[in-house]
Amino acid sequence: MPVTLRTPMPADLAALSALCLRSKGHWGYDAAFLAACRDELTLTPDDLATTALIMAETAGTPVGLAQVDLRADPAELLKLFVDPPRIGTGLGRRLFDWSAQTARARGARALRIEADPGALPFYRAMGARCVGDAPSGSIRGRRLPLLMLTL
Repeated sequence: MPVTLRTPMPADLAALSALCLRSKGHWGYDAAFLAACRDELTLTPDDLATTALIMAETAGTPVGLAQVDLRADPAELLKLFVDPPRIGTGLGRRLFDWSAQTARARGARALRIEADPGALPFYRAMGARCVGDAPSGSIRGRRLPLLMLTL
């Protein structure tokens, strides 16, 4: 079935938040870790108003999403999640390309990415380079790879 991209509506947010948790779970995290990440991975109506969001769907079912904060330069990739059965199908690249193009179109010269360590090879393959690390927004004391993509 074809995958289409569209702007999410408020009614999509619960399903997209659940998708974020399923996708995060792909990296083998336990239930306690995922529970600690729940707030950070939950999309809200405010996200629709303050960030650029796109969802991928097949037959009305969400299979991926990307969220970009465009209020500063560099822009920031806040979320990029693909439903685990779709990982490796090119959908992540499609969502990443949308994110970079959206940031570039709004005048950003770079895209900042705080990556899950498991997703680091993906972001490197997309052309992002490691520039350091950043504190996790969910797990105290945890550091995440910080990457930058020149637009």
